[in-house]
Formats: sequence, C-alpha cells, structure tokens
Amino acid sequence: MPSARRLPAALLLAALTLSACGGPQNSGQDDQASGGQGGFPVTVEDATGEVTLESPPKRIVSLSPTATEMLFAVGAGDDVVAADEYSNHPENAPTTDLSGFTPSVEAVSEYNPDLVVLARDAAEAAQQLRTVDVPVLVIPAATTLDEAYGQMRMLGRATGRPEKGDEVADRVKSQVDEIAEQTADEIGDADLSIYHELDEGMYSATSDTFIGQLYDRFGVQNIADSAEDTAGGYPQLSSEYVVERNPDLIFLAYGGEGAVRAVSNRPAFDEITAVRNDDIVRLDPDISSRWGPRVVGLAESVSEALTAAAQEG
Repeated sequence: MPSARRLPAALLLAALTLSACGGPQNSGQDDQASGGQGGFPVTVEDATGEVTLESPPKRIVSLSPTATEMLFAVGAGDDVVAADEYSNHPENAPTTDLSGFTPSVEAVSEYNPDLVVLARDAAEAAQQLRTVDVPVLVIPAATTLDEAYGQMRMLGRATGRPEKGDEVADRVKSQVDEIAEQTADEIGDADLSIYHELDEGMYSATSDTFIGQLYDRFGVQNIADSAEDTAGGYPQLSSEYVVERNPDLIFLAYGGEGAVRAVSNRPAFDEITAVRNDDIVRLDPDISSRWGPRVVGLAESVSEALTAAAQEG
C-alpha cells in the first residue's frame, strides 16, 4: 500500500483537484454500473451540515473504525480503498497506517479518494479536503442508539445503497430491542446495579452516553448517573464512590485478564458485591467502544452477564 510522503503544496493541490474533478471513478458509466439505486446526486447530512455527492463513490477512505464497519455492513466494502490504523474489522478491511486522530491530507490524497469519512475530531482535515473539492463526511460518536442507526442509513444513501443501509439499521435495531426485552423479562425485579469502567483511571459512562443508553435499555441502575460531576457523561469516579455504591456487576471496557485481577485487588473492593460474586465482566474493547453493527454482540455479552447475576441473587 502507498506510504505517506510529504508533497509540495502545489502538487498536493493538483493531485486532490484531479481526484475530485476527473477520472474513471466519477464517470457516468460508474453511475450506471451502480444501478443508480441511490438516485444521485444525493444530499446527506453529517456533523457539519449538508453534503452533496454527485455520483456513487468508488474510492472511499475511511478514517473511523466504526465507519469502516458500517461501510462494509451496507455493502460498500469493495469501494473502501484504505482505512485507518485501527480499522481491524472486518478482516478484509484495507487497514493502513493512516491516522484517524491526526489525519495527513497528503497521505490521504495518495489514495485518490472520491469520498473520505472522518471522525468529528478531524474537522481541520475535513476542511482542507473540501477546499479542493474532495467530498468528506464527518461522523461524530453516536450518543444514542437511534443516532447509530441513523448513521448506518446515511452511509447507505451516501454510497448508493439506501435500501441496504435501511436493512442493516432495521436488523440491528430489531435484534438489540429483542435482546433487551428478553433480558428485562429474565432478570425481572432483580434490581441490578452496574459500574462501567472505561480505563484504569476509573472513568465511567452515564446513561447519557451511547454505552450508558444500552445499559439503560436493560433496566439496570448505572452508578455513574449519581456522580456529582458527570463531565459530559464520562465522570471519573473514586474507589470510595464505587465501594459505597456497591454495584452488582462491573464491566471493563479495556485490558485483559490482568485487568480483572487488578480491579479485584483494589483496596476495599473485596466488599463490593460484583467482586465477591466474581461478576467482573471484561468486554471486547473494540466492540464496546464502537457503535456499529456489532453493537448486537455487545448487547448479547451484557445480557448474558446480567442474566447470570440475576440467577445468582
């Protein structure tokens, strides 16, 4: 795969302009080959406003692991020519050393993209690409399940696959809803409480966040919700706070088996119900931090843990 290299500003501008304004991938023949199912030109709305795509993109650069998963899910995987360094799913994703946190416009341009998908934190790169007429979609981290479903639909439309985008969003929503409803019935009035730990610094997530909303769907109490300073939905809790709230389950969104042992060995944590009952659950770090189609797997993991804890009680 091409490696990033420094380009003079004039050459960079020329390369980007050529990729946006010409080339076989933007021809009418490509529009016809795609079946015109997207009804191009198509206007979609991203985090910065309305974005119009004149033709189906055939060379997509995805600098967001979640966006990469969504693009493959809606059937646009063959059109993704490069993905960022953390896009490790699916296995055939064209992972590169491109950074999604600090994108290099020069490195991105080497892939001659006709669509770049970025995370919201990369707004500066988005502005530079748009200056030379490269279509860019800026997708923020979803804060609700509905936002995640909406992004799946949007990427379906943007890639000329609106029906597939709707199908994926509807399927994921239906499966998550079914898992949540069945789990709520199974745990009944167990009145379980949970603590979700994002990292060793004991940052957590309230019900105002994406992962917090998922827990809320199961009808459990999130101890982070009563923290004095929720810090935009991600408060840093103290050991004393967690021990006092005494959660029935602890979910870890990082680390390996060593992380479970480390949490168990914290001072006074042996008093916590979750620790006494070995109900410290290590979630897949990637799945628990993304809001793509694999949220179904996350819901299943949470469901299994909650059901087992309710049966213990």
